[in-house]
Amino acid sequence: MAEISEIICVTCPKGCTLRVKHEGKKVLEVLDGCKRGEEYAICELQDPRRMVASTVRVDGGLHPLVPVYTKKAFPKHLIPELARSLRKVEIPAPVKINQVVLADALGTGIDVVASRDMPVRY
Repeated sequence: MAEISEIICVTCPKGCTLRVKHEGKKVLEVLDGCKRGEEYAICELQDPRRMVASTVRVDGGLHPLVPVYTKKAFPKHLIPELARSLRKVEIPAPVKINQVVLADALGTGIDVVASRDMPVRY
């Protein structure tokens, strides 16, 4: 039996509320929104993903942590496990921006990279 869910689209700053008619994960119709919103609703129901930002420890760096992020949107259901993995990571200074900190995170093919330089502590 079909049901209607409301999803807030985040593909642009407008933040439209999309009404999506679906049966489980199968989207039957997107009742409101633009073409980008329709694509977003389908992805959100079938395979929700998010960009993830966090920090990892740095050994010998000017600061004890360096900010990191996923290069692509990460499967939403794996984010808690990714967070646990990142807590175990410690990299040596110096760190360069876009340096891969965790390659192929959890076998997804998505790298976690540094989002800033971290020089050596003097």
